[in-house]
Amino acid sequence: MPSFAGDVKNELARLNYKKDCDRRAELSGLLRMGAVMTLGMRHTVGLTFTTENAAVARKVLVLLKEAGKVNTEITVRRFRRLKQHNSYTVRVLPESGGETFLSEIGLLPGTMPTASNGGTLLRRPCCRIAYLRGAFQAGGSVNRPEASYHLEFVTANYQFADLLLSLMRRMDMPAGITDRKDAYIVYLKESDAIVDLLAYMEAEEAVEAFEISRNVKEVRNQVNRIVNCETANLNKTADAAARQTAAIQRLEEKGVLKDLPLQLRKTAEARLEHPDAALAELAELLGVGKSGVNHRMRKLIQLAEMGEEEH
Repeated sequence: MPSFAGDVKNELARLNYKKDCDRRAELSGLLRMGAVMTLGMRHTVGLTFTTENAAVARKVLVLLKEAGKVNTEITVRRFRRLKQHNSYTVRVLPESGGETFLSEIGLLPGTMPTASNGGTLLRRPCCRIAYLRGAFQAGGSVNRPEASYHLEFVTANYQFADLLLSLMRRMDMPAGITDRKDAYIVYLKESDAIVDLLAYMEAEEAVEAFEISRNVKEVRNQVNRIVNCETANLNKTADAAARQTAAIQRLEEKGVLKDLPLQLRKTAEARLEHPDAALAELAELLGVGKSGVNHRMRKLIQLAEMGEEEH
């Protein structure tokens, strides 16, 4: 069964954009998150991008070919072991002119966008969203809404993590950052913020699925709260009834019950005849208010305890 994060990435990978700036920003986010630089002869540079998601690999390849300035190749490594996914590797071959291309998409030192300077690559809001979209496809994850609410970007580069954090906060997202072993995690934990980010990235199917699951989860939680509250009230009522019945039985064993005032005696007899009834039910049987029955029960318990202290 595909993960929810995998479904989101598949949906994002199917999106196409007319603006060159959006395609360039998405490609930059994809490659900065998921690619490593390679060196060729005569100081030429290239890239290697590896993923287990076929749709994402295809998206990288399409964006690179649309750029039209580099030679690419793709290889697939198939795993036969159980639960292991295929690995897809897209390569930008090291050759003359590669540095110019990498510089244009902000992947060379000095051209990479930072938290303090996004450069021309991230000047427009649409480009910043496209950049996050690319980064998510390469190194993002989101829990199924049935579980805990959590979306994250994982990278080994702190400067890149800081950039992602600044982009999300610039969109008024309550993003946080932490470290885990050798990686930095930029995360969201509020369900509304996760839905907003998915919507910004245009993952419409994921937003719908998230909203439906979240609504079901909230209804289920509300039902559980009501059931728990009612169960607690029933337990409280049962405990009180048992305590009242025990006190009345002690009074009866000591021969005190028959000498009580008429109102107390009738209340005690009603409790013995209806040991599981709530106070409201006893009040209806006796034709008095609930508070009156409650007062009489406290008096009966008090009399039983006084009798025990005298002995």
